[in-house]
Order: sequence, then structure tokens, then C-alpha cells
Amino acid sequence: MDEEEFMRGRVYGADHEDAGPRLGRTYAQLLGGPLDGLLLDVTDRPAEEARGVVALLTELGAFGSGGRALYGPVDADGRRLAWQGDAP
Repeated sequence: MDEEEFMRGRVYGADHEDAGPRLGRTYAQLLGGPLDGLLLDVTDRPAEEARGVVALLTELGAFGSGGRALYGPVDADGRRLAWQGDAP
């Protein structure tokens, strides 16, 4: 994926009218699972958290409304997060 294609992605948790990435922010791409292809804003995420798993609210996972999709880092820079499973 080139930079232009990356910047066209939708951002997790953003309003539908303003769902694209913003200049000056840092994003990780979500891979697999119910949020596949979305971008997660990680601009203010501390470096030690970048190596951990994040639990993102979603209605699309195995637990429905109020459930969470778990994503963990694929690479050292934290720019790609792979689906680890769902949690209630």
C-alpha cells in the first residue's frame, strides 16, 4: 500500500463526515477481524503501549454490541496491528 492509498483510509472512531486521516497525526492500520482496513489514531499513544494489545469497541465482533476486537502489533514501529480475537 502506497502513502496516497493509506491516507484515503477511514479512521476508527471518527465521525462519518470527517472519517479520513488528518495531517500531522500518526495512524496504525488494522489488519483482519471486524475492523479490517480501518486506521487507528496512535498519535498520543505512549511508546510502551505501542507494543501491547488494544481493545476497540465494535458491534461487528463475536460479542455484538459492547464487544471488543483485540489488535496487537505486527511490527516494531506499531504501524500495523493484527486482529487477535474478540472479547466481551
